[in-house]
Amino acid sequence: MPGSALYEQFMALHTRDGGLVMPNAWDGLSALMLADAGFEAIATSSTALAATLGRADGRHEVTRDEHLAHARLLGRLTGLPVNGDFEDGYGDTPEDVAATVEAAVAAGLAGIGIEDTSGDPDQPIRGVDEAVNRIRAAVEAAKGRIVVTGRSDNFLQGRPDLDDTIRRLTAFAEAGADVLYAPYPPDLDALAAIVTAVAPAPVNVLISPADKVLTVAELQKAGVKRISLGPALYTHAMEALQQATKALVAGDLTTATTGISFERISGLLARGTN
Repeated sequence: MPGSALYEQFMALHTRDGGLVMPNAWDGLSALMLADAGFEAIATSSTALAATLGRADGRHEVTRDEHLAHARLLGRLTGLPVNGDFEDGYGDTPEDVAATVEAAVAAGLAGIGIEDTSGDPDQPIRGVDEAVNRIRAAVEAAKGRIVVTGRSDNFLQGRPDLDDTIRRLTAFAEAGADVLYAPYPPDLDALAAIVTAVAPAPVNVLISPADKVLTVAELQKAGVKRISLGPALYTHAMEALQQATKALVAGDLTTATTGISFERISGLLARGTN
């Protein structure tokens, strides 16, 4: 599908009544399971991808090419629009971010997220002007071929400054970002303030406000247009593995070996788009 058509298809999911739930896959099988469940779009998770490779997230330890290959695999297997969780855009300069967007378009991605993070644990959030310039470069490179999400990680990085977060997201919207996103807003009031500030641009929320787990319907009522899960499904699967290993250590083979069948796995893989 040409880039502009894919852009229009993916954006239409954001602008329709109710928006969409966009779960994050971490490998081919998880992507196929989500597609089989009927989800209309999926996303990568930089956290889950890094963990599968035995690396830390947000520290530039996963390369752009590795993430692109991962996202391309998910799209090839499922035939679904894939949104790439591409950290800070993989590069020091706005030109680097633009090159990443071009590469994502070439890889057939439907969307790409660009954060205001730096990869530096001592100064994890970039200055406002620098962050906006990077989003602007992403939008100019996208040329209506891929949905650009402008993301501020203030809350995620221990900076609970709602005013600054709204300032950043508003600037990202003015720079042309298609979707706005601030992971883990502290409460529903903060989320509502973000939705109002950037309207009519659609807002993504990561699961729900941190102090209360809300339902999809409650988040949609608050005006959220896209709900993603980040690494939540991956950590859920890892919790199941942890419980199985505890059972195995205790000598309980039955609990340790309970899972979906190989027939189910084979069936999903056989239905993958090749």
